[in-house]
Amino acid sequence: MFSSIVALSLAMLAPSAYATILDVNVGPNGLFVYEPPFVHASPGDIVRFHFNPKNHTVTQSAFDPPCVPLQDGFRTGFIPVAPGTNPLPVQEFHVPDDHGAPLWFYCGQTAHCGQGMVFAINPPAEHDPQSFQAHKDLAIARNGTAAVAPPATTYTPAPEPHWTPPTTTVPYGGGMYASHEPAPTHAVTPQEHRILVGADGKLAYSPANITAAVGDTVVFEFRPKNHTVTQSSFSNPCVPLEHGFKSGFQPVAADATDFPTFRLKINDVGVLVLFEYYSF
Repeated sequence: MFSSIVALSLAMLAPSAYATILDVNVGPNGLFVYEPPFVHASPGDIVRFHFNPKNHTVTQSAFDPPCVPLQDGFRTGFIPVAPGTNPLPVQEFHVPDDHGAPLWFYCGQTAHCGQGMVFAINPPAEHDPQSFQAHKDLAIARNGTAAVAPPATTYTPAPEPHWTPPTTTVPYGGGMYASHEPAPTHAVTPQEHRILVGADGKLAYSPANITAAVGDTVVFEFRPKNHTVTQSSFSNPCVPLEHGFKSGFQPVAADATDFPTFRLKINDVGVLVLFEYYSF
């Protein structure tokens, strides 16, 4: 009886005791890849996905169609990671006992799968019609059009701002504001201005600029991917302004229908003309 209990205990411990841990980097060095792109594993092995900066997923799919979530399949959800994060966040996948059948995964971020960001466990050999390379080629062929980069544009520096001495002092909200010509406009009825952040997969704000009066509210609506609204100065764009406002990263899934927002109340037009906004 005792020997039977010991044997049963050892049998129960065997899978975890001999499990192999396989480490996979997700999006290393800013690249849309998994490194390594595939692994060979046994039932009970553990694949550890280390998420690098940006905002990626590990989402299970079929071989065909690629880039489409498999019903009841494994998915990590979006894992936003800021630059400089240490240690990197980790998600684990326990390899099931599926008789060695290949398992396929991809990044669910907009356009990433279409650029070949796919991963496999136990893919067939290279010359097999369902090899890893065949799956990657299929993902690019089916979804690559979304990953086409926008045409290059020529950057023309904005002219240096020219300031004139204050000419008007305007009372507002219990305080006094020194302004320049023309005097700042205060909204008779405060307005709400809506800015789309990253609409249609573009790295842009739409509209790119607005004219707002003191008392108006600007609402930034975040579309899929992972953007921010961060305050900077005119002369030093893309660098956060000390004590300036920032929305923080706002990850949004590609199939989201409810979009997060960040609201900003305009208090002084004379200051806000100096601000630029950017996203990562």
